[in-house]
Amino acid sequence: MLSFKEEWCVNMRGIKIGNKESKYPIIQGGMGVGVSMHNLAGNVSKEGGIGIISTADIGYLEEDFIKNPMSANLRAIGKEIKKAREIAGEDKIIGVNVMVALKNYVEIVKECVKQKIDLIISGAGIPKELPEYVKESNTKIAPIVSSFRCCKLIVGHWMKKYDYVPDMIVIEGPEAGGHLGFKREELDEDTKPKLEDITTEIVNYIREIEKETGKDIPVISAGGIWDSKDIKKFLDLGASGVQMATRFVATNECDASIEFKQSYVKAKSEDIKIIKSPVGMPGRAINNTFIKRVETEKCKIDKCYKCIKTCDIVNSPYCITKALINSVKGKVNEGLIFCGSNVSKIDKIVPVHDLIQELVCEL
Repeated sequence: MLSFKEEWCVNMRGIKIGNKESKYPIIQGGMGVGVSMHNLAGNVSKEGGIGIISTADIGYLEEDFIKNPMSANLRAIGKEIKKAREIAGEDKIIGVNVMVALKNYVEIVKECVKQKIDLIISGAGIPKELPEYVKESNTKIAPIVSSFRCCKLIVGHWMKKYDYVPDMIVIEGPEAGGHLGFKREELDEDTKPKLEDITTEIVNYIREIEKETGKDIPVISAGGIWDSKDIKKFLDLGASGVQMATRFVATNECDASIEFKQSYVKAKSEDIKIIKSPVGMPGRAINNTFIKRVETEKCKIDKCYKCIKTCDIVNSPYCITKALINSVKGKVNEGLIFCGSNVSKIDKIVPVHDLIQELVCEL
């Protein structure tokens, strides 16, 4: 007779996307700029999860990025997807994260489709027209939602306008890292919604949509998920899997610099701060020298990378692209370091293989 732990490992199912299925119900969240590129995404998929490449300023290492960021970004998409597939294998699922807030959102999505990406996860705004851009392709699409209301709005719109049912739903709760889909006052401890409650409500709704359409729609919970107990909790609530980002930063294969990873290892709970991003959204980050400085003084912006639709370059306290590139390259005290709410629990850097095995077997 199998023990509870052994039964958990044996019975754990993956996530099906089109005609492919992951071994485990774990998606590595997209992290930009440059934190989740081909090496992290490819290795996560190789080890049985679903690796996600962030397309936010994905071409930042291209020689002409400063002069022509849009061309550099579009060119880098194909390079990164190809390299990720070489690591993972053609039978594995590789996805991208594309923010609706990007100024060249449509061009980025179309290039990902052209490169035959398996999955596009899209948030930081409402991806109302996303089905239009994947017509006659095998690319599957998943909106990121932060509430039942948002989920119902997107599903209803896609079904009515495009006769398209989402291929997956990603629920991103208030404990997530980076830009958050909540108002600042909703992130206080006494008013913060629970991911468990949002998940239950959306799962119940999606089950009705599945009955109506005959289509399986995986629901993925994200934000503050730390270990196998958390994974099991959300699977028991009806989710098909979880999305995790913060823990994958502290891996050997993460594409960020060692200095960036060490910032996660060194972070304490009191270092986590909700900031107001230049793009108009609240975000969760490590309260470092850079954040403390920009609270009192404005950084000179020499170059606009035309990255985010909502950025007000005249009144912005700093350039978010430059701040994110500085940190991912290792200039952590001159840049912005986004993180999830559990970053202080990280105490070492490990291989992706070891992390995934811990998540799926150590209950």
